[in-house]
Amino acid sequence: MKLKIIHTNDLHSHFDNFAKAVTLIHQHKDENTLLVDAGDFADFKSIELQGTKGIAAVELLETAGYDLITIGNNEMFNGADTLEHMATKSTVPFISNNLFKKDKTTIPGVQSSVILNKNGLRIFVTGASPDLGAFNDGLGFHGENYIIAIAEELERNRGKYDLCILLNHVGTLADTDLAKEISGIDVIVSSHDHVLYREAQVVNDTFIVSAGNFGEHIGVLELEINGAHKTLLQSAVYCTLDSKSDEEILSILKRSKETAIEILGKPLYRMEEPLWHDVINENPITNLIADGLKDMLNTDIGLINSGIVNAGIFSYVSHKKCIEICPSPLNPTSFEIQGKYIIEAVQQSLNVQHCLQDGRGPGFRGKYVGGLHLSGAEVVYDGTRVVEMRIGDEPLDEERWYSVASSDYLQRGSGYPSLAHNRNEFYRPEEIKEVIEIYAEKKEFVSSAFNTRFTELQKIKG
Repeated sequence: MKLKIIHTNDLHSHFDNFAKAVTLIHQHKDENTLLVDAGDFADFKSIELQGTKGIAAVELLETAGYDLITIGNNEMFNGADTLEHMATKSTVPFISNNLFKKDKTTIPGVQSSVILNKNGLRIFVTGASPDLGAFNDGLGFHGENYIIAIAEELERNRGKYDLCILLNHVGTLADTDLAKEISGIDVIVSSHDHVLYREAQVVNDTFIVSAGNFGEHIGVLELEINGAHKTLLQSAVYCTLDSKSDEEILSILKRSKETAIEILGKPLYRMEEPLWHDVINENPITNLIADGLKDMLNTDIGLINSGIVNAGIFSYVSHKKCIEICPSPLNPTSFEIQGKYIIEAVQQSLNVQHCLQDGRGPGFRGKYVGGLHLSGAEVVYDGTRVVEMRIGDEPLDEERWYSVASSDYLQRGSGYPSLAHNRNEFYRPEEIKEVIEIYAEKKEFVSSAFNTRFTELQKIKG
């Protein structure tokens, strides 16, 4: 019999493209079709998801007619409670064989695998999620080794199915190795690294497909199944650019956005003093974040880049405003690092051209890297050169290890590579936008945010 697999991955809440993709999906779908997504469908940069605790994504998957979705890192970034809320409310099964709560119990609503019957063909589908390492505990998760988990899941279900499909959110290179290592996987729908395979890759009798990212393409794989033998009939990707948007999807998005704006737009409190922003120069809203991080994580210094936000806050604070000005799903992060690497990053921050570089990096949703802002430290500089840096009341010691409160973006060395030379990292489940919400309400922190931490030497002399 024939089986057509329509597959998507790494949408990252590009819902305008998704509305076009659904039209294409409907055009290609027939009675022999399985429609699957390999994860990172729900990116919580989306106000529709923030305001509905992810349920807008569930409704979109259901309306489009998806049969299954595996859990990517972006479905995890809002924590175990949000993922559980989505999975338990969804009629589309959420799949992951290696993801658990941090106490190693199963996540309600999440299944390790399913067996579907399509015109008499028994189709076994499983999938794995990426290991977020040190992030797992803060977000409320525990991740098992995906290779072992997949092998065990296949063994548990051996003899119960005619075809095995793996929806895997670990990357195409890892999936190529996996196909070499584990026999019996007929199809891998790969994702996570945003690779576009224009036709299926064949590795050890396993077909590996991936449809790129952001809903710019859908993938179609068609097979003829005769017992243990499978024949490739079609493998292609189709661009969504010129497709017409599906009206039902647009209607859901419109309604979800209205609901989210109503919920998230309510003022939490009013601002007595506006916190303005500047991507290059020292500014109070980025100082506030640095101060809040230092206080939240109880470290020697706070350190954050101004590119984390793209505007200031005036008149009042709401969840919606914080999402708009700080859309990156980055987490408060502490680590230890030697003084020489801190001062190297601060020196680099004094270069205007560096501040205006593209800030691209995992989890970053801004435009520019931006300049570094400090809490618990002061810098004296001469033009573009650091003359002196003090941490607390003492001159910075280049060999000493200092505790730093920052973001996971900077901890990885994104934007400022020297900061990657750290140890003993620790992640909090909150996001940086929540630091703004918490500390912009505290008068003493707002007042302190206007205290400068960078002083130009010539201004001292003048």
